[in-house]
Amino acid sequence: MVKKWMMTTLSAVLALTVAGCSTDSGTTKGSETAAGGGEQSSGKTKVVYWTPDRHDADFMKSKIEQFNQTNKDNIEVEMTVMGDNYPQAVDIAFASKQAPDVFQIDDFQTYYQKGYLAPIDGYMSDAMKATFKDSLIENKNTIDGKVYTLPNTGQIWRLVYNKDIFQKAGIASPPKTIAEMVADAKKITETGKSEGIYGFASPFKSGSGFWRAANTIAGASTNEGIDGFNYKTGQFDFNMYKSIAEALRQMNQDGSMLPGVESLDIDPLRAQFAQGKIGMYINHSGEPGVYKDQFPTKENWGAAPVPTDDGTIKGASQVIGGSYIGINADSKNKEAAWKFMEYVYSTDLQSEYYEKGYGISLIPAVLSSDKKPSIPGIEGFLPKKYDAIFPANPSVITESSLEGMKWAEAFSAYVFTGGDLDGVIKDLNTRYNAALEKSKAAGLTKIAADPSFDSSKLQGKLSKEE
Repeated sequence: MVKKWMMTTLSAVLALTVAGCSTDSGTTKGSETAAGGGEQSSGKTKVVYWTPDRHDADFMKSKIEQFNQTNKDNIEVEMTVMGDNYPQAVDIAFASKQAPDVFQIDDFQTYYQKGYLAPIDGYMSDAMKATFKDSLIENKNTIDGKVYTLPNTGQIWRLVYNKDIFQKAGIASPPKTIAEMVADAKKITETGKSEGIYGFASPFKSGSGFWRAANTIAGASTNEGIDGFNYKTGQFDFNMYKSIAEALRQMNQDGSMLPGVESLDIDPLRAQFAQGKIGMYINHSGEPGVYKDQFPTKENWGAAPVPTDDGTIKGASQVIGGSYIGINADSKNKEAAWKFMEYVYSTDLQSEYYEKGYGISLIPAVLSSDKKPSIPGIEGFLPKKYDAIFPANPSVITESSLEGMKWAEAFSAYVFTGGDLDGVIKDLNTRYNAALEKSKAAGLTKIAADPSFDSSKLQGKLSKEE
């Protein structure tokens, strides 16, 4: 009965996933089966690949079709573009023995602990090892000397804004402080509301609405941590989000947010921005590709550093990157899966991906080339001195033992309903640190306090440009 329930649930998840894809069907050629690779199709070895990324779906679909047509190993890759339920779908797929052969890793430490990942050291050539040797990060690519995934691109986070809307509202430049952001959002709304234009939006349908808006701001405003985790003390301290929670609450009370924002997902938000209905929002370097292919727009938009508490960067602006794709530990076609993975990580494909603006590369061989992205809007996302990759932290592992609401959801609730913010923070600190102790006791994480940690020291490793 349990297996039957899992298969039924997975089928339902996949049905919802395909309906939300940005491509015509969400899959490439040979998509008659959604998961559980290893099937033979027309004498070929079938490799199933899952990804939650929609902004680059058309590009990757074309590259996979090229691989299917040209590889000499008789391999056929099937790509499925998943929706926001990706983590749930992955867990269900592994539990029901229907997991893909290759899949994107959105949570390296958890996937490792659950035994989802196969090490890839034995497949890598000496040349490939040399290419990536300076890019590997413990707990993001490697554990105990074994490599499970390689970096490809990093998400550079910025304030995305409509230049013409700002000009029409009499605002000369994007906000540098959180207080300026609140004031600008109110001014834009007062100027444009009659035309359906509002100052600010974030996809609050899920906790990511708060997370996207707050985490980069917190990382830049303090030198102590991100994801609610204080690297210095080795404890969670959600006071780092207090000022941005108050700011988002104020924008909601001012009526400065797009109506219905509490049930808004990221793609509908992008569609509204592409139509010139949103003054600003916070998101990552996938946006140029989105506004080129997914939601083509003629709006005059740009990207600027996110505002901070006082207008200065005391820490670093978080770059999310390190992990990308990996091979299912239970796959029956690991050799074929590696052939595809090797193709995806090839310098030629990764250089083209970077040049077309789908992501900012973290691969030295790509960054050192003379070719740079030329896609409209990408210039605002190119790495600066203050952009940095933070060390791994135990936030996701901790949440596996957490009782009650997660932090992003708790703050989102405050944004729309108000209440005792200090009480919300105290409750989160208590519950998260209790869950952290459980995770440590269970051997799920060894990450400890680092009293010397200072995120400002992470600056300059990706770029020296101011």
